[in-house]
Amino acid sequence: MKHLEAHFKAIYQENHPRVYRMCLGYASGDHMTASDYAQEVFIKVWEHLPSFRKEATISTWIYRITVNTCLISLRKKRSIPFSKVMRTVEITNPENESQSTEKNFKALYRCIDLLTKDNKSIILLELEGIPQKEIANIMGISHEAIRIRIHRIKNELTKCVRQ
Repeated sequence: MKHLEAHFKAIYQENHPRVYRMCLGYASGDHMTASDYAQEVFIKVWEHLPSFRKEATISTWIYRITVNTCLISLRKKRSIPFSKVMRTVEITNPENESQSTEKNFKALYRCIDLLTKDNKSIILLELEGIPQKEIANIMGISHEAIRIRIHRIKNELTKCVRQ
């Protein structure tokens, strides 16, 4: 049991930042919801770690759990639309660079939130720096299809953020 706990701790420390950022994308920038999603992911990782078959890398397996957990949670919760959250945000000093950066991130999350579930999963994995071949494996489609979809999604997001 100690070996399993140590193994899980190492997995958690290595993967938590990326899992959290992916969850943040699904939570439309809501940090509390993202924390809840990430916690659910690692509970599932802990529960199923002994049965991990090593058919893929551990990170690919965890990303698949993350995508599934976030999508299931979104279906269950039918969370508050990001547009309502955006209306409550007040920017006190638009000249402040950090606030401007925060505004850009919020715009990006708003646009990501408008994507289809599959495209949202693909772009969040891409933003995490996951290799496209691994994204293809996670999503169950060809590498070429992923490459094309990422290009189209980036164009769509660029147009959306500029609006």
